[in-house]
Order: sequence, then C-alpha cells, then structure tokens
Amino acid sequence: MAGAAYAQTMAPGGEAAATAAAPAAAAAPVPNKGDTTWMLLSTVLVLLMTVPGLALFYGGLVRTKNMLSVLMQVMAIACLVMIIWVVYGYSLAFSDGGSLNSYVGGFSKAFLAGVDVTTTVESFSRGVVIPELVFVCFQMTFAAITPALIVGAFAERIKFSALLVFTVLWVTFIYFPMAHMVWFWPGPEFAATNPADATVAGAGLIWAFGAIDFAGGTVVHINAGITALVGALVLGPRIGFGREPMAPHSLTLTLVGAGLLWVGWFGFNAGSNLEANGYAALAMINTFVATAAAALAWMFIEWMAKGHPSMLGIASGAVAGLVAITPAAGFAGPMGSIVLGLVVGVVCYVFCTSVKNALGYDDSLDVFGVHCIGGIVGAIATGILVNPALGGAGVVDYTLDNGAGTAGAYDLITQVTAQAKGVLVTVVWSGVGSFILYKIVDVIIGLRVSEDKEREGLDVTEHGERAYNI
Repeated sequence: MAGAAYAQTMAPGGEAAATAAAPAAAAAPVPNKGDTTWMLLSTVLVLLMTVPGLALFYGGLVRTKNMLSVLMQVMAIACLVMIIWVVYGYSLAFSDGGSLNSYVGGFSKAFLAGVDVTTTVESFSRGVVIPELVFVCFQMTFAAITPALIVGAFAERIKFSALLVFTVLWVTFIYFPMAHMVWFWPGPEFAATNPADATVAGAGLIWAFGAIDFAGGTVVHINAGITALVGALVLGPRIGFGREPMAPHSLTLTLVGAGLLWVGWFGFNAGSNLEANGYAALAMINTFVATAAAALAWMFIEWMAKGHPSMLGIASGAVAGLVAITPAAGFAGPMGSIVLGLVVGVVCYVFCTSVKNALGYDDSLDVFGVHCIGGIVGAIATGILVNPALGGAGVVDYTLDNGAGTAGAYDLITQVTAQAKGVLVTVVWSGVGSFILYKIVDVIIGLRVSEDKEREGLDVTEHGERAYNI
C-alpha cells in the first residue's frame, strides 16, 4: 500500500490524523454509511475478543483456585486502558510528535481535544473517510486487548495491584509508541500531493522502513509476546512448576473463549481495512483459512508426537493461526494464507513444547510461544506472501482516488528486510523497555504474591471471591 517507492501499512490506523485538507476547489470527502457501519461492527467484535473471549480462554487454562483472578485481570486491564486511551493514549499513538515523531506522537489530541462528530480520518484510499470517533473507538479496543494478552504468561502468581501499575506504565511507554511507529503516517491525500520523501518523513519509524503490518503482528502480538516472556522470567516459575500437576481446570471454557476470539478476530483483521471493500473481504477469507490450517497442523503434529489429538492442541493451533495471519490478512492470497497457517501451527507447537521444556521457563499459558513466535513468523511471511506472483495482493498504491489502488513495485529482499527490521525494533523496544518497567514496579510495590497466597489461590487472597461456590 504504497506509492511506487514506499510500502504503507494497511493496519488499524495507518493515517491517524484528521483528514488532510482537500484542495480548495474540491469538496471535502464525507463518510460513507456502509463504511461507518462496518467499522462500528468491527469495533464491537474486537471488544468481544477481550471480554469475554480472552478472559474465558485464559480462565479455562488455569487451575480452579485462580479462575476468577484471570477474569478480573482481563476485565480490569481493558477498562483501565480505555480510560487512558481517551485521556492521552490516542494522542500519543496518532498525532504528530514533532521532533520525536518517528517514535511517538504528541499531546495535541489529549482528552480528545478537537475530536467531535464532525471530524474524520482517512482510510487507506484517497477520498474515503470515516468519523474520527469511530476510529478512536476501534483503536481503543486494540489498546485494551494487547496488555491483557500478557497476563497469561505470569498467571496464578502476580499481585493485582502490581499488574495495574505495570499496565499503566506499559501502555504509556511501550504500546503507544509502538502503535505510532508502525501505523502513523500522513495519509493518502498527503502522499498523493507531496513528494514521497515528505510522506516518509512524517511517518512513524517502522512505517518509514517500508514494513507492512495489516492488523498488528508487531504492535499487538510480538509486542505482548516478548513482554510476556520477560515477565515470566522476572517473576520466576509458579510454586511446584514441573513437580505438581497444573492442568487446565476447564477446557470447555477454553474452547468457548477460543471460538469467541475467532469470531472477534474478523473485526480485528477485516476491520483493519477501515472501509468495506474487497480488501476487507480478502482479510476475512484469510482469517478463516489460515486459522483452520494452523489448527489442523497443530492437531496432526501433536497426534504424531503424543499419540493423540487434544482439544487444547487444536484450540491453541487456531489462536496461533489467527496471530500469524494478522499482519498478512489483507496482503496474502488465500492459498498463501493456508501455507502460513500450516507452517505456524507446527512452529508454535515446537516452541510451546520442546523449546519451552528445554529452556525451563514458566510461561503459564504460552503467550510467548503462540503470540510472539506466531507474530514473528507472520510478520516475516507477510513480506513474502504479499508478492502477486504468489497470489498476494501486492504492495498497493493507496494514493489513487476512491481506493482504485493498483499493485506497485515489489522486491522480495527489500520487503523482507523491511519486515525483519520492524520485528527487531519491536523485540528490542518491548523487551528492554518491559524489563525496566517490571523492575520499577517490583521495587515500588513488589510483583509477586506471597507463597501462602499463591498456594491458596488468587481468587480468595486477592479478590475475596471464588469462581465456583461448590
């Protein structure tokens, strides 16, 4: 999604700023009710992913004594981040940051200043806009689910108070800058009427690399996944890890959660097109087939390795497929998406079993093995599968009127290199930054509950309630 020279990300929010001023002789574009309706629906679907989808998926995977604590953590994080988002998060992610614009936005839209029912943002097509408040809400759901993904890595042992403090710091110093680096650019109207160098100069760092990320492989999944691994290492393993049984208490709820995640993910991926057209349909079919392929790949490799196919395995494979297709959803063709799903199902299975066992870290619910590894596979593969020769959509020119984009120049080495640079920046920014934030919180209030509280379970000791009163 580029001009001929530079790939532009077709992710949730690539433009982020209010619609660029149109030439004096031209009427300002107005939102289409169909696009607006689609984005309203997509926003609600992404919320469904978090509450109850992610909450039930994670809740079923922990022991009975910690079920309610996981539900509480996911719900509280989502609510907390929504408030932070409208106070200053949207502004830091999607406004011009002046001298720091490559890394983070400014405060010009803090408290949603200047955002009302009359303001619009561009989609990825010149002349197509949606109400800015819809865009604010859509991106808010992304910001809410990303830190909630992290809790699976240190489930059953973190203090609730420490988690809330860490969340505030993490979205401020890690997530909002990452969203800006990947998704902020001046928009198609600016790109069509200014030199390419000016468009790049006004964009976030990773966007300027030419990296493409349709719906958040870097911003959401690699970002949360590497933070999860660092958290698991900093907190240390659960008491009894490797010696006591820690089987999921309700795989029934886990499957319900996985199903809700899959349904909600259509808003996540297809909604990231920001308008209802053929690219949204491409993202939709890819979200079907990549997920199915990854679920089957995990199921069959587990069947061969362990002698039986498990429900937990096929559900985990489905999530791995959803993660991997996220950055590629609007770029890959359906056949390429199937191949991506088959590959990531196997790779994530290996990381969640052999690699995890060999290294001995306690990532309670395999956030790193599924989200970080799946996100890396998907992000790199996006640079390959976008190739029109492989059935991909091509790097599209979104500076043309009314979304009449055409495939521009594509070079495999250039695109894969850009993808790899984006992955590297994400891993370093999130990994190093998260380590520092964990240590700050640990010094201030301590990260981990006491041994007695951990043994009794966080439901009672942290929240004074039980998930099941039987």
